[in-house]
Amino acid sequence: MTNSLRLATPDDAERLAALAAITFPRACPPGSDPAAVAEHIRTQLSPARFVAWARSADHALLLAEVTVPSSGTGDSPDGSSTGRADSASDSRLVGYALLVRGVPDDQDIVAVVGDEPTVELSKIYVHPGSQGTGVASDLMRAALDAAPGLVPDRAVWLGADPAGLHGALGIAREPYDDIRVLAAAVAGGGGADGLKAPPAMVDPGADPLTSGA
Repeated sequence: MTNSLRLATPDDAERLAALAAITFPRACPPGSDPAAVAEHIRTQLSPARFVAWARSADHALLLAEVTVPSSGTGDSPDGSSTGRADSASDSRLVGYALLVRGVPDDQDIVAVVGDEPTVELSKIYVHPGSQGTGVASDLMRAALDAAPGLVPDRAVWLGADPAGLHGALGIAREPYDDIRVLAAAVAGGGGADGLKAPPAMVDPGADPLTSGA
C-alpha cells in the first residue's frame, strides 16, 4: 500500500536518481551492454535531470512513498538514505512516474496521437522491494489523474517498452486487475525508455483498474 503519492520537488532529485539507478537496469532487455546502461543512468537519470523535470511546466514528476520505522540513522531498510534521521518514522521512496507534454518527434507516433500537444507517460518505475504490493497501480492511477493538468481531454500514450515494464514494475507479480492497467502497452516496442512502434492509448477518464487494451 502506498502511503503518499505527490508531485516531486527539486529537493527529491538525489533520492529519485538513486532509485532510478536501481530500477532502470531491471527494465533493460537481456544482453544490454552494462556500460551503455551505466552511461544512460549517468547522463539521462542524473539528479540534474530530475531537478529539471520537477521544475518544468511541461512535465509532471510523481513519486510514491511508504512510511517505515525510523532506524535512527536516516537509513531505510534497503540501506538508502531517507534524510530524516530524527523522526519516529521515515518516508521511503519506492516509485516514480514521469509525464511529458508535447508533440512526439516520431511520425509513426504522430500518426496515432495526432500533431497537437498530448501527454506521454514516459517513465514509471517501482523499487523491486515494493513490487507486488499495489504501488504500481497506485502510481499509474496518480499519473492518469495528473495528465489532464498538462493537456485536458486527451488520451495518454505509453512511451515505455512493454517487456521492460515487467522489470520496472514487477507486473508479473501484481494482481490481475493491476496487470490490466498496463495491458495497453503491448502494442509498443523499442528500448527500455522509448517507444518505436505506434503507441497504445489510455483514456485518462477511465478507471485504470478496469481499463484494458
